[in-house]
Amino acid sequence: MLSRRTPTLALLALAVGAFGIGTTEFVMMGLLPEVADDLGVSIPSAGHLVSAYALGVVIGAPLLAAVTARMSRRKLLIGLMVLFVAGNALSAFAPTYDTLLAARFLSGLPHGAFFGVGAVVATTMVAPERKARSVSLMFLGLTVANVVGVPVATAMGQQLGWRATFLGVSVIGVAAIAALTLLIPQTRVETPVAGLRGELAALRSLPVWLALGTTVAGFGALFSAYSYITPMLTDAAGYKDSSVTLLLALFGVGATIGNLLGGRLADHAMRRTLFGGLLSLIAVLAAFPLLMSTTWSAALAVTLLGAAAFVTGSPLNLMVMERASSAPSLASSANQAAFNLANAGGAWVGGLALAAGFGVTSPALVGAGLALLGLGVATVAYVVDRRGATRSTSAGRERLVASHVPSRPEHAHN
Repeated sequence: MLSRRTPTLALLALAVGAFGIGTTEFVMMGLLPEVADDLGVSIPSAGHLVSAYALGVVIGAPLLAAVTARMSRRKLLIGLMVLFVAGNALSAFAPTYDTLLAARFLSGLPHGAFFGVGAVVATTMVAPERKARSVSLMFLGLTVANVVGVPVATAMGQQLGWRATFLGVSVIGVAAIAALTLLIPQTRVETPVAGLRGELAALRSLPVWLALGTTVAGFGALFSAYSYITPMLTDAAGYKDSSVTLLLALFGVGATIGNLLGGRLADHAMRRTLFGGLLSLIAVLAAFPLLMSTTWSAALAVTLLGAAAFVTGSPLNLMVMERASSAPSLASSANQAAFNLANAGGAWVGGLALAAGFGVTSPALVGAGLALLGLGVATVAYVVDRRGATRSTSAGRERLVASHVPSRPEHAHN
């Protein structure tokens, strides 16, 4: 008989993996000058290392989830972390810029599939009424990485050299492999039965695509503002460059609070939690020009931005999985790809506003518009779900009535 502590320990193992992945995803942004100087490339060229990782996530998330559709989810999670360690170790020892570019792409490949399959595993470990909370606890590793992992790894890279950072991340990956092996029992994690065809069939569902569209628009709103948060804090709020790292840690604190709150609320009212999170995000982003006018309100704005955005994380992930209930792994992994598309797309749209000369806080207003679009897509998804439920209820009633209508005798007398 399994201990009651088994789900908690299993979620801890998933969170350790998420912590390592979150650290390696965001740490490169703080190490671009060191990497560029060491490898003899420009800062813009070094910035392609961030894009290479994101490209790896977008390609790897659906691809790995699809080709491993019949693999044991426990073994798959361990295998994905082995690939993660290999990519980061190669990054640490990369002799040239091109090698590092390939290593960053390799490091990104397991990212989306790990979170996608991990979310499915997390929900199988707990009672149905705690599914959203289980997903939020796994993603806790990602948000804590922004509070602790990224600042510590950045400081390590600046003091000991950027290669030391990726060696350290590799060690975290090895710890995650050990935790997954020891703490996730094989008896509680089923091998998928849908197979590749079943997983792909899940992506033909309109509700799944509407949920993915909500993720792209909602988190695109976040990254439209967050990608340019440093110039907002320095040029608009008046902070010194040396204060930005601490303020970004406040974003991580807000994201952690929002993630845990969203998981708890979504278990009681998933749709209302999603709508409430998007409305909060619209309000926070619309108020950014005003909030960036003083130092104290700017710090509050950064914290609120993290909280409002990540409240929507668990309900969106759970909604995608439920809409693809027969084959959730690929759909959940695709949600991670959507998150990274939101990262790239949001930054691009926000940059257009800056380039057009609308002011340093204009990306936040663009983000408010994207969040409003996300709310619209979520509303359409709600209408589609209601109509589908109505049709299912009507069909069920017709079958029930038909089953109680007595059949006429074959040779009835007139």
